[in-house]
Amino acid sequence: MRLFVSAAALALAASGFVAPLHAQGMACAPRADMLNMLADKTQTRRAIGLSGRAVMEMFAATDSTDWTVTVTLPDGRMCLLAQGTAFDAGYEMFPARKTML
Repeated sequence: MRLFVSAAALALAASGFVAPLHAQGMACAPRADMLNMLADKTQTRRAIGLSGRAVMEMFAATDSTDWTVTVTLPDGRMCLLAQGTAFDAGYEMFPARKTML
């Protein structure tokens, strides 16, 4: 599940999904402020990926199932892309690979 969620969030960021959201007024703040907010929610980084000059990160709480996907822009602002519940740090490959016979 972790790989799927991380790949999906990175795909959204890489596909240009970030630009339209930015234009609509994403919730952004200096990176240090956002990291403090996530720490207050006991969320730690679980995944990271690059998309051009932006950095996509996924955070999840250590004591619950809350999660947050962020993007850090080249100017140092960190913006929320998505938040939710029911995070599961599974390790299965998705989709499952077929073996050749």
